Amino acid sequence: MPPLLVKADRVAASIVPGVHGRRRVGVGESFWQFRRYQAGDPAHRVDWRQSAKTDKLFVREHEWEAAQSIWLWRDHSASMDYGSGRDLTSKRERAELLLAALAVLLIRGGEHVGLYGADQTATGGRATLNRLVANLEAQAAVGPASEGLPAITRLPRFCHLVLIGDFLSPLAEVETTLRTFSTQGARGHLVQILDPAEEDLPFHGRTEFDGTENEGQLLVGRVESLRDAYVRRMAARRDALTTMTRQLGWTSTFHRTDRSPQTALLSIYGALGDLGT
Repeated sequence: MPPLLVKADRVAASIVPGVHGRRRVGVGESFWQFRRYQAGDPAHRVDWRQSAKTDKLFVREHEWEAAQSIWLWRDHSASMDYGSGRDLTSKRERAELLLAALAVLLIRGGEHVGLYGADQTATGGRATLNRLVANLEAQAAVGPASEGLPAITRLPRFCHLVLIGDFLSPLAEVETTLRTFSTQGARGHLVQILDPAEEDLPFHGRTEFDGTENEGQLLVGRVESLRDAYVRRMAARRDALTTMTRQLGWTSTFHRTDRSPQTALLSIYGALGDLGT
């Protein structure tokens, strides 16, 4: 198997005990749970055997069994290749690991998955994982993308969209992109991945910054004098992304490459479950 898929399988397997599935009420044959009868519930849904055990009425609920269409995208612009230390993975490598591991979990849960911008349809099964990883590798072979946001194309109605990147593009452009997807009926989750140096600005003394996407160079005499203002600005940007996604009915996760990918993966997977149908 491709090395990325091997790593993704291991990360997904490590959090399986903490995953409770993405089950939700719906039409299906599998029993899910009993709940108390509520006004308006049809009489044929009352489980009389369970109700006979107490003086309360209970309704039997079944699990929704229709597969969801979930589209995954990761930023592969030049800024994602940044890594501030030898022991740290790049943002792109972490994004691809999270995307592949999430696909493993979703497909095991019976969902249909597609790589946004590469696949024509979302499908299930092990062959989907192999195709998804092959598409990631093919995109990487072409070289960095010119933009750090996904191109807008038509999505199936009521699908889910997971966007993974550093989202360092101007906030107005990020909002336009998310709002366009939202108006198509897509419900989504934003995952921002940053290197710890991008949040903490740990440098000292005379420092030269070289933009990875043709932003030019900047020479700072005492970079530590900018640290407090820089950290506040990054925190404000994170708050803005949180507010933006919440207003659209989306969810968000924030992750640093010096932290465990398992923690981020569990957060993303849980958020998708909370999005419902």
